[in-house]
Amino acid sequence: MVDQTKHHSLAEVAARIPHGVVCLLSALRFHGLTTQCPREVWIAVDRRTHAQRGLPLRIVRFSGQTMNSEIETHVIEGVSVRVYDVAKTVADCFRYRNKVGVDVAIEALRRAWRSKRCTMDDLCRAAKVCGQSRVMRPYLEMVTID
Repeated sequence: MVDQTKHHSLAEVAARIPHGVVCLLSALRFHGLTTQCPREVWIAVDRRTHAQRGLPLRIVRFSGQTMNSEIETHVIEGVSVRVYDVAKTVADCFRYRNKVGVDVAIEALRRAWRSKRCTMDDLCRAAKVCGQSRVMRPYLEMVTID
């Protein structure tokens, strides 16, 4: 038996939904980019996938390149867990700023930039994939000035 870690809920969800990708607030928490502690696991699934029942989930539906780009695989408690990388997670937060809050997106961007967890090129590429280049541009300029 494997000891439970602080990311136990991510491993539990990944075991039940292996095609899903941990995203938004759960990915921010995994990467250490937020003080938020979500009650549910935020997971991205393909638009055509049926919803799972019985788990504390917040399902977000992605498609195409937004679903399949910038995915990292981590092993947690012996389970392969797919998580979006730092830059993609930040860009997704701007894309879903009405759900997670623009303050959370800005906090994540600042923390990612200050901790050197991603480059400006990474952030610009992720913003383009998520269709958020114009939205994120002023915030990217802001963090480079700070």
